[in-house]
Amino acid sequence: MPLDCSDRPRRPGLRSRSLVIAATLGLSSQTLPVEARNASLWGRGVFPVASFAGYTSGFGMRSHPLSGDVRPHYGIDIAAPLGSPIRSWWAGTVSEVIVDGGCGNGLVIRSGSYEHIYCHLGGQAGHGVYRSGGVLLRVGQRVATGQVIGHIGLTGSTTGPHLHWGLRYRGAWMDPARVLRAMAESRRRRNPNPLQRPNLGVFR
Repeated sequence: MPLDCSDRPRRPGLRSRSLVIAATLGLSSQTLPVEARNASLWGRGVFPVASFAGYTSGFGMRSHPLSGDVRPHYGIDIAAPLGSPIRSWWAGTVSEVIVDGGCGNGLVIRSGSYEHIYCHLGGQAGHGVYRSGGVLLRVGQRVATGQVIGHIGLTGSTTGPHLHWGLRYRGAWMDPARVLRAMAESRRRRNPNPLQRPNLGVFR
């Protein structure tokens, strides 16, 4: 699974507006999870990093920060303090526990036709089991939307603490920024008056 990534945070301190700025593409209703075909339901998704510190790398071709060679990056990198919680973007089932030199400790969660991938986690992983602090997950286990599924670590190919978050739809990689934009737009539509907009803690 080509997931190796490594980046030093280059834009620390960015907050909620960075989510909208970095996510520049839209999604049609045909590319949404079954549970979110109604665009208004996208707001139920959860931003996977609890303590957001900035974006360090986007989706697509890039120069790898360790080797320098140009290769595809199948996700986005989200900087966060070491040990801070990682949350499941959507409810689903743990389909794989990853241990390799690129992703490090990682999880794959399946939600309908989508798989969301989390890399560089702290803790211990192996033999279909992942442990970190009070988190204990096994292959086949159900997780809820927003459930803490791990913690930011330094495992795998990385030069600083961050989450590599990837998304596949029916086996094809897609830009997670598109999903983040759909989530932000759904919240905006539900609360068009900024004075009445609730605190979106998932964008901290």
